[in-house]
Amino acid sequence: MSQQTAQTTTRRGGAAWALVITSVAGFMAALDNLVVTTALPSLRKDLGGALSDLEWTVSAYTLTFAVLLMFGAALGDRFGRRRLFLAGLTVFTGASAAAAMAPGIGSLIAARAVQGVGAAVMMPLTLTLLTAAVPAAKRGTAYGIWGAVNGLAVASGPLIGGSLTEHVSWHWIFWLNVPLGVALLPLARLRLAESFGTGARLDVPGTLLASGGLFGIVYGLVRGPADGWTDSPVLTALIAGSALLAGFVLYSARAENPMLPMRLFRSRAFSGINAASLLMFVGMFGSIFLLSQYMQGVLGYSPTEAGLRMLPWTGMPMLVAPVAGILSDRVGGRPVVATGLFLQAVGLGYLASLVTAHASYTAQLPGLIISGIGMALYFAPAANLVMSSVRPHEQGMASGANNALREVGGALGIAVMSSIFSAQGGYASAQDFVDGLRPALVTGSGVVALGAAAALVIPGRRHAGRVVAEAELPPVLGAVGH
Repeated sequence: MSQQTAQTTTRRGGAAWALVITSVAGFMAALDNLVVTTALPSLRKDLGGALSDLEWTVSAYTLTFAVLLMFGAALGDRFGRRRLFLAGLTVFTGASAAAAMAPGIGSLIAARAVQGVGAAVMMPLTLTLLTAAVPAAKRGTAYGIWGAVNGLAVASGPLIGGSLTEHVSWHWIFWLNVPLGVALLPLARLRLAESFGTGARLDVPGTLLASGGLFGIVYGLVRGPADGWTDSPVLTALIAGSALLAGFVLYSARAENPMLPMRLFRSRAFSGINAASLLMFVGMFGSIFLLSQYMQGVLGYSPTEAGLRMLPWTGMPMLVAPVAGILSDRVGGRPVVATGLFLQAVGLGYLASLVTAHASYTAQLPGLIISGIGMALYFAPAANLVMSSVRPHEQGMASGANNALREVGGALGIAVMSSIFSAQGGYASAQDFVDGLRPALVTGSGVVALGAAAALVIPGRRHAGRVVAEAELPPVLGAVGH
């Protein structure tokens, strides 16, 4: 097979520069998932629009981001990862400026969609560029720091968005990205080395099937809670998306050079960490989405006060993840990820057991700390497990697939847990909110516990050498599982 390996074509900078550049870029992309949620009332006041329009300021980003992640990774593998990373960063930065200056709700939604396009190209390439720059023996530590920064961005989005909206203006939610992007562009150009994947042609049929399928699934999940699961566009999107993804699986199992070879899923390491990641994001995203509203709407905290009180959870990755990365280098990633997901499930279950209309913060604190430690233990070695489960030239597609599953998991988590919340409670009163929140958190805890079980499927460190060997086996038609 013709191949340009993932070895660097020029050595422009060291591992430290690569870690800083990719971590900051990943932070920017991950932050914008939930940063708008606490600014919605201010956006409506300044720009107008119906509730459905406001929801699209969140959904437009999620939709384009999730749909194009695998395509962005494939472009990087084909045309150069640094080159496409720079292109994605440029698009993301420009769209952030456009969002900050949006004169109306329609133009803001459009800018958010373009932001998602840039993030989809940029985000999966952060891991492959980091992998190319860091020696294998130190990747666990590097991935731990990268994971800590990304985990902090996902979890602190509501805090940062709320604080900027409350104390400055909603425009700065988007302006924040501009100086970061402008600073990163020359650094990335000078300090990152170029690398490539297989050099094969782009898989056009696979790209269309995967992108169309993800669009249908994510659109249906995003619109389901607002429009109703029996709404014709929602049902059509979910059914069509599922059919296209099934077609993508069948096509990729037979294609000569598919965008995502189905044989990768024959590896228990690749299948296990991707299943664990999907389930983790289902439980985590939905829980953060509802708990941030609980602290504000029920307990009466301002957006800034609520965000600060969630720091024992959301800020824990910055303290624990680097240590967990070092630990995963020594004992392997499987026990660290499984322990982290188990603790995350315990933390959510604990919070579900005590949420009331007048719960004290002291009572909630143990659950927040346990959840934070669990999230940190997951983020640290997860990236290492993904990248080490495939051959070097396949790391781009592996990163794209894992990031796409995470985004779908986040959208699914918000959709499912919001539906449970609405079915059991609502916003009519504090008690009504608690009645809906409790079963939603129990569901989130159960889903993350399933993620812990999936992590146990990953081979132990003694069998790590077999992971790549499994991926080397010839494709088996239709084989998607082990």
